[in-house]
Parts: sequence; C-alpha cells; structure tokens
Amino acid sequence: MTLRLSKFLAAAACIVSSAQVYADPPWHSTVLEVQGPQGPLQGTLLAPAGATSNKAAVLIVPGSGPTDRDGNGASGLQAGSYRLLAEGLAMQGVATLRIDKRGLFGSGSAVSNPNNVTIGAYADDVARWVSALRQRSQAPCVWVLGHSEGGVVALAAAPRVPEICGLVLLATPGRRIGQVLRAQLAANPANAPVLDQAFGAIDALEAGRRVDVATFHPALQSLFRPEVQGFLMDSFAINPAQLAASTTVPILIVQGDQDLQVSVEDARLLEAGAAGHARLVMLAGMNHVLKTVPAGDRAANLAAYRREDLPLAAGLVDAIVEFVGR
Repeated sequence: MTLRLSKFLAAAACIVSSAQVYADPPWHSTVLEVQGPQGPLQGTLLAPAGATSNKAAVLIVPGSGPTDRDGNGASGLQAGSYRLLAEGLAMQGVATLRIDKRGLFGSGSAVSNPNNVTIGAYADDVARWVSALRQRSQAPCVWVLGHSEGGVVALAAAPRVPEICGLVLLATPGRRIGQVLRAQLAANPANAPVLDQAFGAIDALEAGRRVDVATFHPALQSLFRPEVQGFLMDSFAINPAQLAASTTVPILIVQGDQDLQVSVEDARLLEAGAAGHARLVMLAGMNHVLKTVPAGDRAANLAAYRREDLPLAAGLVDAIVEFVGR
C-alpha cells in the first residue's frame, strides 16, 4: 500500500531541476540576521538594483514543515518557489526578505528544538523581521506575504505588528488545519485503510489530548509523532477565517484551482472573513507550489513539486506587484 501523507505531497519521481541563472542579475542579494530566542534567525534580502527603484518591501513567510527560504525542503520539495517569487518581484522593483524558520537551516541555532514551536512563536519572529526589513529598506511599512501555513502565521502576526501595510496570503487555509489535513488524507484513495486511525488522532489533538502512536501505521507514526503533537494541537486550535475577520489591514488572497492541499473553498472563507478589506485573485492552473500544471493531472501536479525549472504561474507576480505597489 502506497501512502502519500507528507505535508508536501511529494512527487513519486525525481526530476532534475535547473535554476534560472542571470549573468548580471538586476538586484542585490544580502544575507541578514536578527536575534532569535537563543541564537540568530537568518534570511536573504533581495533588493532591486538602484535604491530609487524600490516600490515596496515584502517579507516572505514559508509554509509548513522543514521548508527553507527558497521554498525547498524535505519530502522531495524542490520547487524553488520563494526564490523565484523574490526574483520576479525584484524585476518589478519590489524588495523582498525571505526567511528560514526558527530552528531550521540558517536559523538552526535560534532554538534548541525546532518542534517546540507555536504559530504565535513564528508570529513573534515575523515582528522581528518586519522591524529589520523596515529599517534596512527604509520603507514606511512592510507587506507580509505568507504561503500555506505561512499565511496563517501572517494573519496571527498582523494585530501585533503595527508596521505591517497589509498581507498577501498565497494558498492559505481558510478552514481549521485539522479539517484541511482530513481532506488531504481522504483525497488519496491509497490512504483509505488508515483513515479511521488518522481521523481519530486528529479528533484527539483537536480536543487537546495527546495520542499514543505506537500501534499506528508507520506513515501515521511519522505524521503524528510525539514531538510534533504540541505544535499540531496549537495549530489545530486556530481558525484562519476568524483571524482574517480580526485583521484590519488590506489583504490579497491568491489561490490556484489546481491546488491539492488548499482549496478554493479556503480562499473564499478567508475572503468572507475579511469582509470588505480583502481582494481574492483566482489563478487557473496554479498548484500549491505556485506553478502551472495540467488540470486534473495529479502526477504532473506532484512532479511540479520537484521542478525548480518551471516558472511561477502566470499572473502571480503581477497580482502581488499591483497590490503592494498601490
């Protein structure tokens, strides 16, 4: 029995990727650090060449799991989506800062245990980065762009960081994360034999009870391993649509109709929650890693998770530039 239970729904086959190379890139790249709880947090500032060309400054907050500042990580995720997004925005005069999460990659020494985190802790780090980016870019305020779970972090950060101009939510859940996880698991027919066990674990974690996974299927043991259950309980308690309702800054919601992890329903729930200060942009063909894929082709969709050479979905960068450049 084949299970695809990874947060990233990794592709079954590895495809060699090649990043776009610029002989003379029209931007400046600088590694930045800010102080984290126990050590430095690290990110990469990509500023358009020429100080006067900056239209805005955008902080890019990564999605779930061990995803790095470029949008790559475990389980075969090699799409390079955040790097491509930063380069695309720089081409249109928008500076970006893309970051590694506390405890991971360049931010590895920020905490001793990267699993001992909460959405609120990530939001605290967003506040640190917003201050640093505002100072470095001299922008009057900073836009926070969150992808997937990073969008939930952005929503949690907005009320506590007055320097935020607004939010850009890419492929961000509008339902509670437990509901999203149930839908992801149920979408793959191969998972049918373990759904009762998985759903029981989600029910327990939503109720604030830890789960003994000793008798679980090995894939479920990994998904619900004891060291991440605290984070899961914290994130399951959050209602992103309610966070959107309590946010007063402008919000751009961008959702693809070929996303295997977050649905169009999620985007509409966020839009309804924001009630009047959100704009929804639907992009035909875009999947969860922000690439264009053939409609209904699950294999091609998953393969795109390993394709850094694929460009970002058409219209994505333009929609962001139009929003933050107002």
